[in-house]
Amino acid sequence: MTTTPATTGTTDIVPGPPTAAPRGRGLRRFLANRMAVVGLAILVLLVLFSVLGPLVYPTDQVHTDLANANLPPGAGHPLGTDAVGYDVLGRLMIAGRVSLVVGLAAGILATLVGTLWGAVAGYVGGWVDAAMMRVVDAGIAIPAIFLLLVVSAITRPSVPLLVVVIGLVSWLVPARLVRAEAVSLKTREYVLAVRAGGGTHGRAVLRHIVPNTVGTVVVNATFQVADAILLVAYLSYLGMGVQPPSTDWGAMLSSGISLVYSGAWWLILPAGLAIVAVVCAFNFIGDGLRDMLDVKGRRS
Repeated sequence: MTTTPATTGTTDIVPGPPTAAPRGRGLRRFLANRMAVVGLAILVLLVLFSVLGPLVYPTDQVHTDLANANLPPGAGHPLGTDAVGYDVLGRLMIAGRVSLVVGLAAGILATLVGTLWGAVAGYVGGWVDAAMMRVVDAGIAIPAIFLLLVVSAITRPSVPLLVVVIGLVSWLVPARLVRAEAVSLKTREYVLAVRAGGGTHGRAVLRHIVPNTVGTVVVNATFQVADAILLVAYLSYLGMGVQPPSTDWGAMLSSGISLVYSGAWWLILPAGLAIVAVVCAFNFIGDGLRDMLDVKGRRS
């Protein structure tokens, strides 16, 4: 006669991947960062200004009106008009759409490409890692603005083209960051357990390596968006951004720089302040997300 051992009512706990900080605690850390809250408020206001503003304050941004060119701010035009008669306030709203769309889309594209590249390089290791990271090092050695100028000189710039080109020259930094995380994560027990259980390399990378780099990826993504908006402004300032009648904040600076010395401050000041505000906002939000996703609470 055999007897079965009595159960104690307890179950074994299998260790898994580290989890993020509780949502409530992370949100409190984000809200405790006043600059992050200010940055989020600025970003929301700029998005509403660019998206809903033209519905509240409609203007003609297609047909020129030379009879009303270079008018100072007044009752009919709160921020004046530019050299061809476009209302500056209305143009600022339309330009904000282009700058934000290109910046967000290019930042997300750069983050996705860089995350996958870095995760694969760090997980596989060996000569594959060495070859992939030499590509990254070579790309970092070439200034991004130089590559963008070459592409803009060869083709006619458009919003989709700017998104693709800026995204494909901005993925290098996130690739290096994620690769460093992947090198550490691939030796964790839960990753080794996947391989021991017959899991594929792809499953290990996509289900365990990439999700556990989310903190680094999210924080870096905010900085990538800010950098992408600045790159768009650089190109447009040099006359190689989106073509008229489309515009962005950098193009507004470029078109107004020749008249600023004659006192037409309204041609560059609004667009310049918008660029500074949105870049600072994304950087503040990135700092707040770093606090929020720091599971060990090392940052105050």
